[in-house]
Amino acid sequence: MDVIPVIDLKNGAVVHARRGDRAAYRPIVTPLATGSDPLVIAKALMELAPFRRLYIADLDSIARCGSHDAVVARIAGAHPVLDLWIDGGETDAKKLARRSAGGPGVPVVGSEAFTEMNALAQALGASNCVLSLDYDASGRMGPHPIYESAELWPDGVIVMTLASVGASGGPDFERLNDALKLAGGRKVYAAGGVRGIEDLQRLADIGVAGALVASALHDGRLGGAALRTILEGQP
Repeated sequence: MDVIPVIDLKNGAVVHARRGDRAAYRPIVTPLATGSDPLVIAKALMELAPFRRLYIADLDSIARCGSHDAVVARIAGAHPVLDLWIDGGETDAKKLARRSAGGPGVPVVGSEAFTEMNALAQALGASNCVLSLDYDASGRMGPHPIYESAELWPDGVIVMTLASVGASGGPDFERLNDALKLAGGRKVYAAGGVRGIEDLQRLADIGVAGALVASALHDGRLGGAALRTILEGQP
């Protein structure tokens, strides 16, 4: 079971994501660090546990009102062995191919950013990416065929339930099971609602490869000792 911390970037700061209401996100307040500077928060997370990956959501890029590419490059430079997953809401196949080839990080292709299946297929085909199957309170976001067939899925697939992000309702096991039935040998990752070690154990039991987490790290429900046990397989 992999545990992947999440950093959401908005207006140059790390913000506290909650239920997908991005307009209401505010700079994070965490006992792990002082302030909301992205490099400080990233450093604090790496000191908390030996994470192998970091998920960075560039909310300004997703909203088409800016970019945190320079910040992402600085995080990559500060943590060269860390595998970065970068969600910038990118839809252009050529740009995704360039990031896939040159970095920094692995691009995340989110279904929410697309309205047409053909464009989504081109984006997935052009890059070595991670696919995010996105759900809001109304259900599937983006072209529905991508949820119904795994033919175009890459090796890594995130089930992202935005309504569960920052909440305490637990992972979306129903949708995760739906994805697992289609995934074949692909790795499926849970995003949204992870409350603590019990949720991670249950996710592992059903075959989920890893979980994206944020709130449970910052409020102490997932502490360093538990995370090291999961990530290193040691007491």
